[in-house]
Amino acid sequence: MITKETVRHIAKLARLKLSAQEEDIYTEQLGKILDHVDALKEVDTEGVEPMSHALEISNIMREDEILPHPSQEKILSVAPQAERGFFRVPKIGE
Repeated sequence: MITKETVRHIAKLARLKLSAQEEDIYTEQLGKILDHVDALKEVDTEGVEPMSHALEISNIMREDEILPHPSQEKILSVAPQAERGFFRVPKIGE
């Protein structure tokens, strides 16, 4: 059973200021959540494998493969500004 004092303590830890009405609401809501968790404890899970996802998932990443890369000239050809083989960018902090 959750009490108003517990709700006040949780609110203090979370640095929340609750009105009396909010304390009543959260006391009731948190009580219902804990009741639901208690009901789940009664479910027989014997023989049920633990899982991390509700659905089966598999790794969809492709294998690494080395591909030819474009030349420096081709890469710099799309730059707004290039100078001596490098991207030219505006100076920062002036």
